[in-house]
Amino acid sequence: MRAQRPLAGVRVIEIEALGPVPFCAMMLADLGAEIVQIRRPDKPQLIAVPPERDPVQRGRTVVVLDLKSEVGRAAVQPYLARADILIEGFRPGVMERLGLGPEPVRAAYPRLIYGRMTGFGQSGPLAARAGHDLTYLALTGALHAIGRAGERPVPPLNLVADYGGGAMLLAVGLLAALVQRGVSGRGCVVDAAMIDGASLLMTPCYAMLANHVWADQRGVNLLDGGAPFYDTYETADGRYVAVAALEPQFFARLATTLALDQDLAGRQYDRQSWPGLRAALTAKFRSETRDYWAALFEPLDACVAPVLSLQEAVLHPHNQARGVHVREDAGVRPAAAPRFAD
Repeated sequence: MRAQRPLAGVRVIEIEALGPVPFCAMMLADLGAEIVQIRRPDKPQLIAVPPERDPVQRGRTVVVLDLKSEVGRAAVQPYLARADILIEGFRPGVMERLGLGPEPVRAAYPRLIYGRMTGFGQSGPLAARAGHDLTYLALTGALHAIGRAGERPVPPLNLVADYGGGAMLLAVGLLAALVQRGVSGRGCVVDAAMIDGASLLMTPCYAMLANHVWADQRGVNLLDGGAPFYDTYETADGRYVAVAALEPQFFARLATTLALDQDLAGRQYDRQSWPGLRAALTAKFRSETRDYWAALFEPLDACVAPVLSLQEAVLHPHNQARGVHVREDAGVRPAAAPRFAD
């Protein structure tokens, strides 16, 4: 039996914004929250995909209000009075200038949880500056760490600061505030900044750096493509496989399956052997097609997988069996996660 979604009955006001705010609202909607998106009139389209075809915009009721006008600010009050959460993604001071900052809103509605999403936070010398995912990654060290040795840093889509460090940490903060309100009876302000969140995601790298097992260089470490047993390899048909045989037992299975030279296979963590091991893996994987290697390794615990395109991922048997994707009139989209059951 499907469990009731855990945020059923929670009301959220989403002040329309870009990037992490709508993604956070999408996650809250998937968890069962009722989302009312306040959209300003005559606003240019913010995204390349029309809202009606954008799965990130699912689960909303849209209300068009001009919050710069007295009429609009008065009209939003009944929504705030019934809301549990408000989320906004403006630069510091914008909501205050509209008369809808945390102080007056929470004075009127003390149970309201006020979620703020910014790039640089509510304070600090860059607080008022514009930025995007790549900007925040550049200033946290994350971008410096991503890419090949001796080459320029590579943008990791906009997954790290926008969605991992932004939307998801805002959602965690809002859920924690809901729990706290259940005890105290009062809401609070949740201050989520993408530069904070992206930096937090780098905690394991900072830990390894402090313990001298991570070099502050790009592409020479265990998890950044520096290790030959944690990298991608081109196959005979110009496609790729991903090798993530970090632990000795997985690497041993990889080495046996590929019939690697036993001297190389026995020195997995010896950095002096890495160039020779990389050359051997490169030659092996180039000898057959991607799907040949996928079929060979599929039943084995060697942590080897084909690198699938977006369209191929939808067709993968495991993804299909779990319903990882959903087909709708607007196209295919990832299904909601995580899942809940009684």
